[in-house]
Amino acid sequence: MIRYYLEFEVPIEELELKIDELKRISDGRDIDLSGEIKKLEKKVKDLRSEIFSSLTPWQKILIARHPDRPYTLDYINLITDDFIELHGDRRFSDDPAIIAGIARINNIPVFIIGHQKGRGTKERIYRNFGQPHPEGYRKSLRVMKLAEKFKRPVITFIDTPGAYPGIGAEERGQAEAIAVNLMEMSRLKTPIISIVIGEGGSGGALALGVADRLYMLEHSIYSVISPEGCAAILWKKNGDLGADDFAKAADALKLTAQDLVKFKIIDGIIPEPLGGAHRDPEGTSKKISEYILTAIEELKTKTPGKLIEERYKKFRKIGSFREEKKE
Repeated sequence: MIRYYLEFEVPIEELELKIDELKRISDGRDIDLSGEIKKLEKKVKDLRSEIFSSLTPWQKILIARHPDRPYTLDYINLITDDFIELHGDRRFSDDPAIIAGIARINNIPVFIIGHQKGRGTKERIYRNFGQPHPEGYRKSLRVMKLAEKFKRPVITFIDTPGAYPGIGAEERGQAEAIAVNLMEMSRLKTPIISIVIGEGGSGGALALGVADRLYMLEHSIYSVISPEGCAAILWKKNGDLGADDFAKAADALKLTAQDLVKFKIIDGIIPEPLGGAHRDPEGTSKKISEYILTAIEELKTKTPGKLIEERYKKFRKIGSFREEKKE
C-alpha cells in the first residue's frame, strides 16, 4: 500500500483516493460501481504514464528518496534464499548502516553487501539513515575478502546519501576506509556486480561501486554530490536556497541513470514498474535478479587475472576531454 505521494503525484493521489472510496461504498452492498471504478483506474494509469514519461532530474531524485522505496533488506528477502548476515569489522564494531552476508540467488551462492536506510524514525536512527561509518566499509571489505577466498560473486546494493561525516567517523579514518575499499575492489579476484537501487551519493556510494558490472534502477541517481550540497557550494552566498536551486543543480550534475548510461559510466538500466519500484517491489526484484544472473553467467568463465584487467580498463575509459587552440 502506498503511504506517501510526491508533490507531482497529487493528481494521481486524488483519483486513487476516489477509487478507494467507491470500492468502500460498493463493498457488501447492492451497488454496482465497477464501471466507474474501471474508468477511473484507466484514467490513473494514463495519467501516471504521462507524468512518468517526462520526469525532470529533480523529480527522479525525489523518487529515488521515496520513503516507500524498497531497500537492500527488502531485495535480499525477495531474491535470495538462506541469507546469513555477517557482523562486525573485527576492529571496532558493527555498523547497521551496511548489511553484509551470504545467500543464494537461484541456487547460486553469493556474498551480498548493501546500504540500509531503515523505515520509521527508530530504525532510521539505528541505521544512521544509511550513512555508513568507517567500520561499515571495513565490514564490507572483510566480506568481500571472504567472497574472494571462497570464489563467490559479490553483489552490492548502493543506496546512501553519502558516508557519515561526523567527528567520530573522521577520527576512525572515514576517508582511509573508503580509499582502501576502492583499491581492494579494483583488484578483487572474484566477480563484482553493483546495483544502484536508490541514492548513490559521493564516496559513500563509490566505496561499494567499483564493479565489473554496474547497473542502476530506472529512477535511481548516482552522483559525486547531492543537488543540495552542490547548490550550497555554488549559490548559498546569494541568499537562501530553494527547490528551484536544487532543481538547477540536479540538471547540471547529470546524475540520472539515463544520463550515466549515455556517458558509459554504467552498464545498463534496470526498468522499474510504472510509478517506481515501490509500486511493485516483487516485479522490480525479479528484474534485478535477472540482471544479476545474466552478469554472473557472463563473468564466471573469466579468470581472476582477466577480471582484474577488464575492470581496470573499464574504469580507465571513463571520462573524456577535448583540447581547444587559442586563436
